[in-house]
Amino acid sequence: MSALWLEFILILCFYGTAWTDADVEGVVRKHVGQSVTIQCRSTSNQETLNLKKGLHEERDIFYATVHSDKRTIDSKFTDRLQYHEKFPNVEILIKNLTLNDTGPYWCVYKTIENYGQKITKGSGSVLLVVTEKPSTVVVRECQPPQNDMVLWAVVIAAAVLILILSIPLIMMILKTKPSHNTVKRRQQVPVNDVYEDMRGTIRR
Repeated sequence: MSALWLEFILILCFYGTAWTDADVEGVVRKHVGQSVTIQCRSTSNQETLNLKKGLHEERDIFYATVHSDKRTIDSKFTDRLQYHEKFPNVEILIKNLTLNDTGPYWCVYKTIENYGQKITKGSGSVLLVVTEKPSTVVVRECQPPQNDMVLWAVVIAAAVLILILSIPLIMMILKTKPSHNTVKRRQQVPVNDVYEDMRGTIRR
């Protein structure tokens, strides 16, 4: 949340300062470790170019002059800054960005006119916002289950269902089946006793 507030404040300050003074290219957002290219351009003849950083242009990052091949680079950018130029148009590359590189960068040109110095801002000024790299989340694709596993699951589910449905049927069969003792008793009762008594009486 603090990074968003910082970016918001920087944007307000940058545009409030530069809206009427410079040809502002806009906001450039980068992650830590990436690179940014600032293209300073001027349509008129210029004597010097300063790439300045800060709301009040308080820090000189890069200095070039048309009268000399010597270029001055801030000590904290020496190993990270490269430039390509056809003066007054200079392309400045800053590599391996850090959070401290966040801020406005101004292309400030100077020339001598009528025994005086004229300062103008060329196009290419940007507000650089450097943020931490987003956390990399490893998303693993869900692999479909193997056919054998699906088949076994279906078989087990069917077996359980059949068992549940067959229990009430088995209980009904057991209730309606006659007991063994009743059958035995029926077999012990003689069937022809009445007829035998009648035969014996007649014979007498």
